Amino acid sequence: MKKIGSMIAMLAAIGALMTGCGQKATEAIQQEGNEELLQVYTSFYPLYDFAKKVGGDKVNVVNLVPTGVEPHDYEPSARNVASLEEADVFVYNGAGLETWVDKVLATLETEDLLVVEATQNIDLLTGHVHSHEEADHDHEEAHDEADHNHEEAHDEADHNHEEAHEEADHDHEAHHDHEGGTDPHVWTSIRNAKVEMENIKNAFVEADPENKAYYEANYERYAKEFDALDQQFADTLSQFENRDIIVAHEAFAYLCQDYELNQVGIEGINADSEPNPERMAEIIEFAKTKEIKVIFFEELVSPKVAEAIAKEIGAQTMVLNPIEGLTEEQIGAGEDYLSVMAQNLEALKVALQ
Repeated sequence: MKKIGSMIAMLAAIGALMTGCGQKATEAIQQEGNEELLQVYTSFYPLYDFAKKVGGDKVNVVNLVPTGVEPHDYEPSARNVASLEEADVFVYNGAGLETWVDKVLATLETEDLLVVEATQNIDLLTGHVHSHEEADHDHEEAHDEADHNHEEAHDEADHNHEEAHEEADHDHEAHHDHEGGTDPHVWTSIRNAKVEMENIKNAFVEADPENKAYYEANYERYAKEFDALDQQFADTLSQFENRDIIVAHEAFAYLCQDYELNQVGIEGINADSEPNPERMAEIIEFAKTKEIKVIFFEELVSPKVAEAIAKEIGAQTMVLNPIEGLTEEQIGAGEDYLSVMAQNLEALKVALQ
């Protein structure tokens, strides 16, 4: 939609200086070519997939999180931020997943960007927390250390005391924000994913009303596929007496809510932390008591902890994919949200037998 030729040339030069997370996104941005298309940016894979389904050949969709990168760890590069100035629509999940969004949006000078929080109209759940006590303990220790320094050397310790308090408060707040509070993994529910897709459709209609009928037809087509897969999940999973699954991190609460399952996470809603020995012991005891046959891990997170637990109890490991991002191999094979969710159903059938 917007004239981006000169901007892309300039950003390409900047992008040559960027490394790491920004590289894959840079490649995607450089593939833009049709200036008449609605320029859409998404924060991570499921929203990218939903936007492609609804937008079809009327939109150009760029996903900010590179292929194979865990979205909990992602921070946008300077080039990613600059590219948003040229977008028509920006879609993000919300519910605390993208901690960088507010800061990035505040830096943009454009007034034409339509921002879509895809979780609107979805009832959000609260994530479980396994390490608040550790955070509280560290917080108190930092305060105690600051007080001790204050008594030892008044002038110097005053400065250290203030810094230690600020650092403790920051670490304490960051830990609680990252691990506790709202569970953002709404898309693991097919029903919620359909709501997110509808929110994206509504945004496209608002930004490009001339193609309203096209977007609505695409949405209705895929909504039927989502409904069919949802019914397949319900029919299949209702047959099992066992309702417990052990997962790498608690990304499946919304899926479990839909089909009356119980997830037990090795870790909480954050995918990149590791369990302490007490948590490991709890999981192993639970798995033995419930005679768990499968310990689930994720493709974008190391399977070592899941493998250790499985070895301890004589279980197997399998992938249960939270679809936070696909690998290059999956994308090359034509996988999408629906196909990966169908694979998840097959994995759940094995685990619940």
